[in-house]
Amino acid sequence: MLPRTLLASPSLADAALLTHTEQGRSWPVLVWAPGPGVRMVSSAVLGGGIGERAWVLNAQVPPGYDRLDPVAHLRALASGAGLEGPGVGLMTAASVENRRHAADGGAEAVVTAGIGVRGWAAVPGAGGVAAPRPGTINIIVSLPVPLTDAALVNAVATATEAKVQALVELGADASGTPTDAVCVAAPSAPSAPSAPSTASSAESFAGPRSLWGARLARAVHRATYEACAGLLRA
Repeated sequence: MLPRTLLASPSLADAALLTHTEQGRSWPVLVWAPGPGVRMVSSAVLGGGIGERAWVLNAQVPPGYDRLDPVAHLRALASGAGLEGPGVGLMTAASVENRRHAADGGAEAVVTAGIGVRGWAAVPGAGGVAAPRPGTINIIVSLPVPLTDAALVNAVATATEAKVQALVELGADASGTPTDAVCVAAPSAPSAPSAPSTASSAESFAGPRSLWGARLARAVHRATYEACAGLLRA
């Protein structure tokens, strides 16, 4: 894998495509390392929640991946790529090489997708508790402006709405897959020594009709649409 210094880039468009070995075969792994000073919100198995994160890794793994240590596995992949500090680790059985990137007014999105197992979120059934499985629609978003915690959560909802819109427009008859994951990144708000909180310097909204939410939605929609379009051919 490449040294960490060669992976650093503020733009999602410049995310590096590396490789790792699993079950005796080489698999792609996408690495984006914007560096320190970035806050992320994510549903990822590694680095999920809200906090300072320095990198995002999206690793393709074999179909039927059944390792019970996905967190340790992702940490090992990050270490192998020379990544340091806290980060977000995603997995997918879908093609990482066929990722799609879209940008709108400074908002960027990268989507990897597989929709062989898809459906609507609200269906009968008890659900269950199981070990995390590799995601099939993984969405990574980058915004150039700081967001409050509430706006970060709002951005996840907006990205999800945009994903569903793309699937519906494609005729996928689904709201997603059971293992979709999302990560939204934004700069940390600058420190203000004279104020106890920096919330006022961060965007408070990221809904689909807010300035940055609308841009995020269009970028995610386009990237998801392009990533999934070829998967619905008969």
